[in-house]
Amino acid sequence: LLSVSFADTSQIGYYDTSLYQHPSTMKFVLLLSSLVSLSSAFAPTSVGRTNGVAIKMADTETVFDQEQYIAESKEMRLKHLEEQSMFALKIACENYGNAVFPNAMIAGDVVITDLLGRMGYLKDGKAKIMVVDTFHLFPETMEFLKVLEDKYEFKAEVFCADEIPVGDKAAFDKRYGADLWKEDIDEYDRVCKVEPFQRGLKTLNTDCMINGRTRWQGAERAWIDLFENAPIGGGLAKCNPLAYWTLEDTFDYITEYKVPYHPLHEKGYPSIGDAKDTIPVPEDGSVKYVDGEWTGDKTIWLEYGKERIGRFVGLTKKDGSTKTECGIHVDGAERTWDRDLWEEGSSAVKKINTEEEALEVKNSGKASIVTVYAPWCQFSQAMEDALEDYAKSNSDVDVFSFRGDDKREFVTENLNTSSFPTVNVIKPDGTAVKYESEERTPEAFAKFLEETLA
Repeated sequence: LLSVSFADTSQIGYYDTSLYQHPSTMKFVLLLSSLVSLSSAFAPTSVGRTNGVAIKMADTETVFDQEQYIAESKEMRLKHLEEQSMFALKIACENYGNAVFPNAMIAGDVVITDLLGRMGYLKDGKAKIMVVDTFHLFPETMEFLKVLEDKYEFKAEVFCADEIPVGDKAAFDKRYGADLWKEDIDEYDRVCKVEPFQRGLKTLNTDCMINGRTRWQGAERAWIDLFENAPIGGGLAKCNPLAYWTLEDTFDYITEYKVPYHPLHEKGYPSIGDAKDTIPVPEDGSVKYVDGEWTGDKTIWLEYGKERIGRFVGLTKKDGSTKTECGIHVDGAERTWDRDLWEEGSSAVKKINTEEEALEVKNSGKASIVTVYAPWCQFSQAMEDALEDYAKSNSDVDVFSFRGDDKREFVTENLNTSSFPTVNVIKPDGTAVKYESEERTPEAFAKFLEETLA
């Protein structure tokens, strides 16, 4: 039997310790013991309460300073999180050959940058910093990157839209259009974020991706852990060193270690993405973080799931849903591709390799189906089997595939392409008729061909 003396009575309760062997009973007893302990430690006497900050303990002359206790508890928590994160980063950088950190320079990312710098992994190259420039970032973002590079002695690998020189916005506008994000936000994500992100990981031979996602950021990320298993059939290990941090923890760390932070935090931005769809929170910019001090009601930023409420403002996806992820961290975005789709020589789908060959197919006087695709596009990948099955079962027309992500002007002008994949029926007179449905099955392709040629 276990005896417990309660703090505010002379009553003694007796408990049968054999009950501890049952898990649910054990949980109850532990909870009860905790409550008993707390009642003894924190119950003030009738004259013990002072100003609400310090109170006299129930059975001692010791004065309990609440503010000091809270500060010390936060310090203990931060120390634990810091050590936990550094251990995760050590595994990522020491156990893998090519750890890469895609860095957006938001609050959590500068914490990871500082941890990697303190551990020496940036200077010795065991961790590489990768940055995706969408050509729509705030000017302050790329300027701030230089500050981080100088402080931590590294050089970031910058990736942007395919075949566009780094920093050349004019070249991007000429090839893809300045209003691509307005015309097709999904295509914008693929061109400006997902494709360069994937290409960067592949170029750097990444085997472990470090990123700043946290459970605190919202329901989409509520169950992530320090490490995630690589997808079945290949992919990357993911290290989430801040998985268990809150946004307040990240700013506490920045304050404690005087870490450089994005200058837009001083202008009311809790998180920073593209300038076109990122706003201060609240919009009047009344909440700010400046040199370790808060202006305004910081809880507006620090509540659960609120870090990114100023991001993706006014953007909706094709299905009408509100956009909450940048496209990089959605399912499959980290998947790199090591082969083309409908590979020549092993596929029933015939390959068009050049613009000249595409025009020959259009002007051949014969009906055909031409699919314009991008090998990195998850929707093109998802359609591969269906088009292959259709090509094998169909003997009426030739079925072609044509990679269009590196020939965007041509496929836009000649093959109705504004996103990938785009399926066209080519009529005998050379007219390309776009298949508009999202139902991509052999039966749907057959029906569309029949109706178009009728």
